[in-house]
Amino acid sequence: MSGEALRKVEAVEAPKTIIEEIILENFMSYEYARIPLKAGLNLVCGPNGAGKSSILLALSVALGQAHTERSRRLSGLIRRGADLARITLLFSNKPVKGRRPVPTSTADTFRLTRYLRKDGTYWFEADYKHVAKGDLVRVLSSFGINPDNMLIIMHQGMVEEFALISPEQRLQLVEEAIGLHPYRQRVLEAQTRLEALLSEEKSVGKLLKEAEENLSYWRSQHERYLKKLRLMEQRKNLEVELAWSHVSKLESQLEGMVEDAEKLKKRIDRTFSRLEEAKSSRKKALEGFEKVKADLKNRYHNLLKVEVEKAEREGWIRLAEELSKLQPAENLKGKAEALKDEVKALASEALKLKEQLSSLEDRLDRARDKLVEAGISEALLEYQFKELDSQLKRLYREMEKVREDLEIGKAEAAKVGPRIYTGRSPPEVAEELKTVNIHLSTLSDISRRVEKVYEKFRRLYEELKEKIEALEENKRKLLEEIDARREVWIGKLEKVVSKINQGYQRLLSTIGATGEVRIVNSQSFEKAGLELTVGFHGVPPVRLDAYTQSGGERSTTIMAFLLALQEHVASPIRAVDEFDVHMDPKNREAVARLIVETVRDNPETQYIVITPWHHPVFDEEARIIVVQKVGGKSEVALVEGEAKP
Repeated sequence: MSGEALRKVEAVEAPKTIIEEIILENFMSYEYARIPLKAGLNLVCGPNGAGKSSILLALSVALGQAHTERSRRLSGLIRRGADLARITLLFSNKPVKGRRPVPTSTADTFRLTRYLRKDGTYWFEADYKHVAKGDLVRVLSSFGINPDNMLIIMHQGMVEEFALISPEQRLQLVEEAIGLHPYRQRVLEAQTRLEALLSEEKSVGKLLKEAEENLSYWRSQHERYLKKLRLMEQRKNLEVELAWSHVSKLESQLEGMVEDAEKLKKRIDRTFSRLEEAKSSRKKALEGFEKVKADLKNRYHNLLKVEVEKAEREGWIRLAEELSKLQPAENLKGKAEALKDEVKALASEALKLKEQLSSLEDRLDRARDKLVEAGISEALLEYQFKELDSQLKRLYREMEKVREDLEIGKAEAAKVGPRIYTGRSPPEVAEELKTVNIHLSTLSDISRRVEKVYEKFRRLYEELKEKIEALEENKRKLLEEIDARREVWIGKLEKVVSKINQGYQRLLSTIGATGEVRIVNSQSFEKAGLELTVGFHGVPPVRLDAYTQSGGERSTTIMAFLLALQEHVASPIRAVDEFDVHMDPKNREAVARLIVETVRDNPETQYIVITPWHHPVFDEEARIIVVQKVGGKSEVALVEGEAKP
């Protein structure tokens, strides 16, 4: 069964159910045990230390009892040597008047299992499917089962604990056990709404006081505002004149800038013409420079060629002279003479070329100077052109700004009022406006919105007055509602407590005692509590506490109260551990008979009673479950009929 399926069980009140069997696996001293239960009385008995209380602890753990989880680590409940413990509760899910207690389960038995691991993890399964604890708790609540309420499952030592808790706690436990808790919740919900309303009323009251103070202030401001309006009308006329005088000034400024722009454009045109001429001159100078440079290069090439030829011939001459020394020959002499003539001719040609190169270098220097001069002239004119162009662009931007200012000025002036052609300059108009503002300075703190603010606070004051009146009316109704809900709550409670008291007194009388169950501080919802009184052996009844009565008397008194409470408890399952541990034999037998009597009056309810002693009075009514420890393991035996453990 999934968590979503379990949540559907809450929609309709489920038929009552009981636990048919508890199955323990590796839980505390139990290796494996099956504890069959029935409707009516189930008596678990056996010697101390056998493992009786472990059954009730297992039941609580399987039901998700928070108390057990806080007081003891779940991993510590696993049997020594095992890694996993499992507790399974088998609930009866047979149809009752056509409906099953757990309608989402189609089986006659609803299986709830809790797993405990040694590593501290644990989880729940419902019909073999994982289920969240929150979903499980809500389903158990629909049956009235709350394992955290000691009036439903009273563990070992809780009989004494019940005597020690405050009357307020005791009353709330009873309310929850008998199903009156929703009535308390309704009162608490109404009180929560009242607290919110009172908080709102306080806030609105504070706002109303502030609004009244503000209204008084703004009323005086409004009177001053009316006085100010006359002066403001005069000032408005001057503001219109001043605004349009600024427009006239901008228009004059723009006209002057247009004239300056025309002059700049003419200068730019002249500079551009001169720049074009300079560019043409520089181009010609560059062409002349390149031409001289090319001629110079050619002459250097020719000179190099002549020098190479001259060197070659001079080399042949030296070779011929060396050879003639070794072997004189006429032909070598003739050849050498001819080569010398050629060398002279080449030397003469080289000299001419050097003279030409010198002349070309002079010409190149002059061409370079002319090119540099033309470049400087061009650059200067280029700079002048760009500077003038920059000035013109800057002037255009300024003109554009003035135009924008003019358009804005016209638009702003038009907002102030229709155009006025005035012969006065802005300073002249401003001076007169200043004089008017001096007269208005005494009223400078008055805003034009004062009339709206005054009206706003007047309306706000009226609205807050109406709201505070509505809140007071709602508070009156809510107080009546709270009183009515308290009356219902205390009426229901007193009626049930009266019946519980009757049963309590009747049960005490069977053991020779007297007492009373009563509500104390019933007029105070927060302080209301449940008080038990008891008197034994003819002694007048006194309040039950941890000091006045003996342990046996407290146990007997609380059992009488629990038994008187039984017919009103919503849960179909109730359990108590070692109720008789402090009782003498007489009271033990008397309480045992009272338990049997209570069970007979509530045959459909399931009771689990744990005690170390067997009482014969239980034999005919109870299913007796005997717990013994054998070889370090707890074992369970069922004693049917008249058999004794």
